[in-house]
Amino acid sequence: MSSQVRGGTRWRRFAVVMVPSVAATAAIGVAMAQGALAASFSVSGQDFKVTADKLDGTGFVQYGSIAEGTDLKGNPAAHPVAVSGFKTADITNMCQSVVTPDVPIFGSVSLVLKAGTGATPVHAENIYLDVADLDADAEFTNIDIGVAAGKATKGPGIQKGTKANPFGFAQQADKAVLTKVKQRAWATSAGTFKLSGLSLRLHKGVKECY
Repeated sequence: MSSQVRGGTRWRRFAVVMVPSVAATAAIGVAMAQGALAASFSVSGQDFKVTADKLDGTGFVQYGSIAEGTDLKGNPAAHPVAVSGFKTADITNMCQSVVTPDVPIFGSVSLVLKAGTGATPVHAENIYLDVADLDADAEFTNIDIGVAAGKATKGPGIQKGTKANPFGFAQQADKAVLTKVKQRAWATSAGTFKLSGLSLRLHKGVKECY
């Protein structure tokens, strides 16, 4: 059976989330051990925005966790996130933006990345997304809501090295399709991440995907 969800959500409601971070561009097409990253990492003091026309994912799991790192002044920081994992994800017309403030001489500088705008979508395997909030339409196939995070078997499982409670709330589905995606996230990790038609540009001032 399938279940459809529409409208905006926040991490407190453990909304569905997706799509990759600018930092991941350095790892395009690289397969990690066992097809997924073995540990979490310290997140930067900047979140980023992502839009996509569609994300078509298989093997979905979602649970709550904490993304730890520093702010832009180097002070320790922690962010509650909804982690969404997919065994595979194909992303159509992806845009990703991050704004760096207070750059000497220039002020704010924006990095905008676009990919999957042609016939070939962005493709990811064993991808995890640490998301703060999301707006999208979502449809799930064979969804289980309220499963213990450590017992979820349809997705890639809890990411190693993260601070997720294996006995806490999670949801899973055989398939998840999201359209009209707008998302703000702190991190993304993937075993394989292929960006077709990659375009990366720097802009003076604030220029974001939405």
